[in-house]
Amino acid sequence: MESTISRNEIPYSLPENWTWYNWGDLICDYQQGIIRSNRELNNTGTRYLKMNNLDNKGGYSTNNIECTDITEAEFEKYKLNKNDFLINVRNSKELVGKTCVIGNEEDDLVFNHMLVRIKHHPEVSNIYINALLNTQVMRKFIDRCKKGTTTVIALYQQDLYKIPIPLPDTVTQNLIASFVESVSTKIEINNRINLLLEEMCKTIYNYWFVQFDFPDKNGKPYKSNGGAMEWNEELQKEIPKGWKVVKMAEWLLFNKSGDWGKEEKEGNFTKKVTCIRGADINGLNGLDDLNAPDRYILAKNEYKLLESHDIIIEISGGSPTQSTGRLAYITDATLNRFQNPLICSNFCKPVTLKNKKLLYNFVYYWNTLYENGVLFGYEGKTSGIKNLLLDSFVSSYNTLVPDDSIVNEFYNLMENVQNKKQKCLEENEKLDQLRTWLFPMLTSGRAAISN
Repeated sequence: MESTISRNEIPYSLPENWTWYNWGDLICDYQQGIIRSNRELNNTGTRYLKMNNLDNKGGYSTNNIECTDITEAEFEKYKLNKNDFLINVRNSKELVGKTCVIGNEEDDLVFNHMLVRIKHHPEVSNIYINALLNTQVMRKFIDRCKKGTTTVIALYQQDLYKIPIPLPDTVTQNLIASFVESVSTKIEINNRINLLLEEMCKTIYNYWFVQFDFPDKNGKPYKSNGGAMEWNEELQKEIPKGWKVVKMAEWLLFNKSGDWGKEEKEGNFTKKVTCIRGADINGLNGLDDLNAPDRYILAKNEYKLLESHDIIIEISGGSPTQSTGRLAYITDATLNRFQNPLICSNFCKPVTLKNKKLLYNFVYYWNTLYENGVLFGYEGKTSGIKNLLLDSFVSSYNTLVPDDSIVNEFYNLMENVQNKKQKCLEENEKLDQLRTWLFPMLTSGRAAISN
């Protein structure tokens, strides 16, 4: 079973209790997932894990996952179970090769045909293999297996099976896997805390600005305790007395634009930034892994840099079941997480609020409209790409402007929650850095974990 990989390809000598294998020697089953077209995806049925649900660090997320209808026989064949190992074998060059291990909570999950479920022999830890394949050294071996065109790259079974895998004895392997799992578990706990905090914020927004049961001057629910209401013709419903109705555009300033810059410093492209794309919006919101790339922009374009309380709106993208218009927002705590200034790509639109205290009112109102599918009605399509008709939408859609005292109270409450969410995200980044730094040392014998 030992690998015949040349010693010249091995970046370090293995400890005595370690052995090099070809990956294929450790595998007992290789299964591609079930095929579904975009027309067969919906918001009900069985959850359908796709390549975009996997991140670039060995994890995955089922937030905003799409669903499909499947038969009992298909479910039996393609159902994912705890500890299943997956690898993405077809994607763009920079994304193919993503991997993950399925966690505890999944009970109605199947996987896409661009993913492969690999079963290892019982003595091989999927958690260990997953962490190993996400190290820089092992990614180089995967890169050498990639074949295809400039737009579509594939990993073929026969090539994957030749990848060299350093494997320690079972005790050492389990200790390393336990370390990786403990870090991953803590990251997952922080992610769940943030999801719960976000659900709490949505509930508060609903009570205060949909049901109008914000705290009155005595701290009691306003509408339920006889707060003054008046009929509004534009909204065709009663609203709290004194509140105004305006077009959404009246809240906004369109004084910035996106920029993609250059991958490397070149000529006058000298200002290093981190660029938020549509694919990074969920990550910026703390709902997914964040892999925003670093870019270089012209120094004269520094006016495009994002500032605290700016909002990023995705204006190109979406899918048949997902509209354009996903939103992220910037706070001081957000900016503190990054070493570089932030900018957004040309597929997104940065906007600035005239009144920064309305940040969370705007965010939760917009997200309510998005989740209810309203933005599907404001999309155009060019060259196969959906585009959000942003100017048309904000110029035609009404929004409520609450009393200043309520705006300020809601803002202060949401700022406190936002700071807690950002602390969880910051801790996750430090945990990921620890995992990234220590794991290669464990697999090269430069560090060890004792029983």
